[in-house]
Amino acid sequence: MEITREQFARVGGLLPVQRGNVRIDNYTFVNAVLWIVRTGCPWRDLPAEFGNWYSVYQRFSRWARAGVIERLFVALQTERIVSVGVEVLALDSTSAKVHPHGHGSLKKRGARPSAAPGEDGTPKFMWYPSTTALSRRSISDPGTSTTPPKDGSR
Repeated sequence: MEITREQFARVGGLLPVQRGNVRIDNYTFVNAVLWIVRTGCPWRDLPAEFGNWYSVYQRFSRWARAGVIERLFVALQTERIVSVGVEVLALDSTSAKVHPHGHGSLKKRGARPSAAPGEDGTPKFMWYPSTTALSRRSISDPGTSTTPPKDGSR
């Protein structure tokens, strides 16, 4: 997905003015970023026609921190030059390969004290449900009470 010079002219005013000895013009830079976005490749795989990958990355990083990249993509979508599609990829852990060292260290096989509360006494942690103000109010609502009020009125 490369944009033409005419399309670039519609959004080129949003980009900072180039100063100094710059080998890659903004038009080539925008096409390089669009290539990275389209392919999803690492920066190091950027084709040589777009210039040095590290120079393109550095400019992208600076412009991203300054908010220029966000403004550029908003303008590209507003002008209907580029449309962004959202794709979802879901992986199940059964299909993901893990590095041999990625499963963790060896586990100790002995019984843990908290695993058998009958042998060790009380468990190390107990959770008691707490009542909220709403549930306490509904439990002690005077209108539904079967006990007569203390003042004798009913």
